[in-house]
Amino acid sequence: MSMRLRAARLSDLEHLYEMAKLTGGGFTNLPADRKALSGKLERAAEAFANTQDALADEQFVLVLENRETGAVRGTCQLMSQVGQQWPFYSYRLNTLTQYSRELDRTVRAEMLSLVTDLEGMSEVGGLFLHPNERAGGLGLLLARSRYLFVAMHRSRFADKIIAELRGIIDERGDSPFWDNVAGRFFGMGFQEADYFNAINGNQFIADLMPKHPVYVAMLDENARKVIGTPHPTGRAAMRMLENEGFRYDGYVDIFDGGPTMVAITDQVASVRDSVSATLTGMDIEEGERAILATGRLETFRACYGARSLDGDGGIAIDSLAADTLDVAPGDTIWSVAR
Repeated sequence: MSMRLRAARLSDLEHLYEMAKLTGGGFTNLPADRKALSGKLERAAEAFANTQDALADEQFVLVLENRETGAVRGTCQLMSQVGQQWPFYSYRLNTLTQYSRELDRTVRAEMLSLVTDLEGMSEVGGLFLHPNERAGGLGLLLARSRYLFVAMHRSRFADKIIAELRGIIDERGDSPFWDNVAGRFFGMGFQEADYFNAINGNQFIADLMPKHPVYVAMLDENARKVIGTPHPTGRAAMRMLENEGFRYDGYVDIFDGGPTMVAITDQVASVRDSVSATLTGMDIEEGERAILATGRLETFRACYGARSLDGDGGIAIDSLAADTLDVAPGDTIWSVAR
């Protein structure tokens, strides 16, 4: 089976909609709403068509395609500069230390403060793999191909990059964090608020959310224990992000309390270790396993394959990868070891 990542097209709408219905909620970047998804694809089409290599407020959508059948089995997104249309809110978990001389006692109180510290950074998100395809390293291909896209279009992305992980959501689709924090002020459940955010943006948070810090000790135990904790289905994603150089630095999602990971873009492993070379051969039988990518913007495509670098700026790959990428000798191939 030849699976490759490629730029999304407007015709992928129904594929994305069917996958969005399988997420179970909490995926702000992949709402089960045709109008919202269509808007994302239209915005992505504009970004892919923009040939100016400069940082701007853009969104790129990629899809994982079975090249033999044309079926789309996964998707991911890249946002080049968050917080430009409306503020990008996060909670920052920090500690206030106070000391009483009379009692000879030190008290450390954890607080959640509403901040916009992450505005202007790039973001990777919206990663979803069809449940029937969660084997064979396809999730890793989805995740790491995004960083090759960044490396291949480096001037289009900021110096820091973030990734938000979905927080804990119970079997009813409710969020203990939302119910104990923001939900008390908005009069709506988590699913309603999350859906509204996905469709309309989070300006309503700015309009109604109290600006004072929230003392963690005043939340119930169910809310306290999920702060900065990823959903069970996101634990593997968190490990992959950590392997790439992302770190959790106390920033959490304002809706479900999930962790936000932060990295320096040029220090992300798959960006730092990527190499560009000219294709010299397409028939090697053995070689280093790698993620291979080619093309630019709307012609971007990536897949797994074998590579052999010759040290003089050339690369040879296996015939299946060459066919999957639809490349010819002389084309530029970007790659990173698997």
